[in-house]
Amino acid sequence: MEVIQKNSDKHGSFEVIDQEKSVAQMTYTWAGPTKFIIDHTEVDADYAGKGLGKQMLMAAVAFARRDHLKIMPLCPFAKSVFDKDTTLADVLF
Repeated sequence: MEVIQKNSDKHGSFEVIDQEKSVAQMTYTWAGPTKFIIDHTEVDADYAGKGLGKQMLMAAVAFARRDHLKIMPLCPFAKSVFDKDTTLADVLF
């Protein structure tokens, strides 16, 4: 399984691909040139509980850190992870 990123001028996503099939997706919307809003996370029921949501979130955090971006986690899943893990605070806005 691998996490891939798709990005455009207004929207983007992180997806987990397993055997050429998308099995999880985290979507985001750009809120200016240096900020993005994570608005939805979804994992295929067959893959629930395997940590795929966290893998996608950590890919988003790595992307934000690498490109000096900030994240607003509106998605309930993403918000709960940010609330529990203070080491991610550097990318919050």
